[in-house]
Amino acid sequence: MKNFKYKFIASAFAALAMVSCNDLDTAPMGSTVTTTQKSEAVEANPDRIKASIAAIPAGFYNFGKLTGEGNHNDLYYAATMIFTDSRGMDMVSDDIGYNWFASSVDYTDISATNFTPYTIWTTAYKQIESANSVVKTIGTYEPADDDLKHYLAQALTIRAFDYYTLAQYFQHTYAGNEDKPCVLIITEENMDAVPNSGCKRSTVAEVYAQIMSDLDCAIELLSATSVTREDKRYVDLAVAYGMRARVNLVMNNWAAAAADAQAAIDNTAATPYEASDVDHPGFSDIEDASWMWGILVAETDRPVTSGICNFPSHMGSLNYGYASVGAWRKINAALYAQIPATDVRKGWWLNENKQSPNLNAEQAAYAAANSIPAYTHMKFGCYNDVTGTSTNANDIPLMRVEEMYLILAEAQAMAGDPATGAATLENFVKTYRDPEYTCAAKEGQELTAALVQDRVWFQRRIELWGEGFSYADMMRLKKDLDRRGAGFEAHTTFYIPTGDNALILPIPQSEIEANDMLSEADNNPTASTPEPVTE
Repeated sequence: MKNFKYKFIASAFAALAMVSCNDLDTAPMGSTVTTTQKSEAVEANPDRIKASIAAIPAGFYNFGKLTGEGNHNDLYYAATMIFTDSRGMDMVSDDIGYNWFASSVDYTDISATNFTPYTIWTTAYKQIESANSVVKTIGTYEPADDDLKHYLAQALTIRAFDYYTLAQYFQHTYAGNEDKPCVLIITEENMDAVPNSGCKRSTVAEVYAQIMSDLDCAIELLSATSVTREDKRYVDLAVAYGMRARVNLVMNNWAAAAADAQAAIDNTAATPYEASDVDHPGFSDIEDASWMWGILVAETDRPVTSGICNFPSHMGSLNYGYASVGAWRKINAALYAQIPATDVRKGWWLNENKQSPNLNAEQAAYAAANSIPAYTHMKFGCYNDVTGTSTNANDIPLMRVEEMYLILAEAQAMAGDPATGAATLENFVKTYRDPEYTCAAKEGQELTAALVQDRVWFQRRIELWGEGFSYADMMRLKKDLDRRGAGFEAHTTFYIPTGDNALILPIPQSEIEANDMLSEADNNPTASTPEPVTE
């Protein structure tokens, strides 16, 4: 059961944020409170720096703050997770009226006026502006005070996270596309000028250089302070290393990715879920031992009090919400078929007979009574394990330590040591998920780095399903999107080759219109909605 002490903390931080943090417009062009005004307020009351820090993770999850409460997918970064997974080939859902993420399923989200690119773009830049304000207020990358070091590291890590998120979806992956236009770099140095003068797109390489600069500094700061985070909403040294491991993986900096993944493991108290921890629906509590970083949710938070406008409503199978009335989230049937019966994760989804060994009698009866279809997930459980609940206050994972082991295995292999990478992967899967797993090469097959990388990808597709990784993984690995045999409806069964411009999102029209340094010609190439293919 969730520790309810966080309700008071969340409420206190929210109250502080109301007096200390800026109410941002919905695009980076629209600052409403100047940095000078904010700095003066902080100097008068240093505690407001802490309040500003508390407001930054609040930017991961809210409802109705982008365009109003009429859009039930207006959920900040939680929506980004579902939008992007819906664009991929591993999370299947039907294109029905109850599916608020249908435009990503059918690829009508490639329009510059669509809510998908608008949400991803605006969510990230709102959080970037909050982070920029903190960085500018502290005023230096070398603060002497330990608390200020800690606060600055929070802002820099989350700013890096947001630029990393933007870079994944508004341009093709780093390798081979370094010189292509990416997104706008707005930092504490130019944030005051941008509303008047605008900002042009920087290249992919420039955006990643900014990301790495922020993470390098954050790691240095966190290494130099003894201040500990108050809870897992905030980053610590292990999370910063984990973020840099993600970025190095995308940049194909294999040795650096391996080193950072190992450093994340070495510096965290998190341990992987045991098989006995995941042989039933769960993944809903930030206090779980495997979570390094997450979105902490209280019953009083607006997404929860909305009833159905929250992450569990759209994603959950055993609770009340949009999924339970037809917008079910299912696994790619072809992918499911490849999961061994000895793997505890096989039960994270209903089989072809609509059954799962991971369900207790009450849950199985609920699934049958609600005609939950085959391949629907049973991974994410209900709040406080109450089957059928309408209180959707589940916490949401941002980083679990299992991801670090998978990064480590892939990076070791790709750095030139496939045997070590295979051993790391085999040890992880065999210990925690499937006691019969082996990563040894089959007869007549060479254990190459590419082979290990593909095997890690398979494990990532299973382990991190529904957590917002699948689409970015597909893009960075330059895999074709192939929905054949997955279980998609005929009109959303696509085959899209890697590099196709339909796979990247356009800059929102609202940004083009508000930014004096952007024109229609500066946007990503216009893409056509893909044509369905036969199974």
